[in-house]
Amino acid sequence: MSFEDKVVLITGAAGGIGLATAKSFAKEGAKLALVDLNQETLEKAASTIDATDVLTLTANVAKEEEAKAYVEKTKEHYGRIDVFINNAGINGDYQFITDITEENIKKVLDVNVMGVFFGLKYVLQVMKEQKSGAVVNTASNGGWLGAPGMSAYVASKHAVVGITKSAALEGAQYGVRVNAVAPTAVDTDMMKRIESNTNPEDAAAAKKAIEASIPMGRYSTPEEIADLMVFLSSDKASFISGTYYRIDGGQSSTSA
Repeated sequence: MSFEDKVVLITGAAGGIGLATAKSFAKEGAKLALVDLNQETLEKAASTIDATDVLTLTANVAKEEEAKAYVEKTKEHYGRIDVFINNAGINGDYQFITDITEENIKKVLDVNVMGVFFGLKYVLQVMKEQKSGAVVNTASNGGWLGAPGMSAYVASKHAVVGITKSAALEGAQYGVRVNAVAPTAVDTDMMKRIESNTNPEDAAAAKKAIEASIPMGRYSTPEEIADLMVFLSSDKASFISGTYYRIDGGQSSTSA
């Protein structure tokens, strides 16, 4: 699955799944454009990646003009975009629907839905012009399951699944594939925040309960998610588009 001289654009690239994916693509020879909110954090992350060419770009993906800018800067620097890992996302505050605030709803939907839309809007323009490209959106098991206290997040990930299907249909005639990955709990800082929000008095107990809901009895590693993203972006997945891949240790076997 060589990505020699291929350009890979990744949002939410400073940590967790984004950074692990950047490292995996770098091992395959890719040129990287990494997007995140904080330049210092982004540069620190980039320094851990063994790649010949890494472009770092700060942006709030929820703002259309900033999404447009990170896509344009990537194209200016490299001349093309072969792969887009549309990964930036947040979990939001843990609030039941009866208590949820407008601020929390908007914050989550802005990043997780509008951010996905804006990234696709401008990346697909580039890929349609070059008549090739692969996109992987980061969904979640929250794209088909519910979770108490996380309705905004769950709604946003249901949206990502729907956006993926529509984008795949729009891109197909141009040779552009669009898929999504849908992980369960992943061993990242975001998951640690979810544990603390779920049980502020005993985050370890929350983790244990979440692991018990996964048949394989553990969280995924970011690298395992990265491996799937790299595969879906590769020529080995050349006839796969418009779907989402559950990567959840068998958890989806207990649901529709």
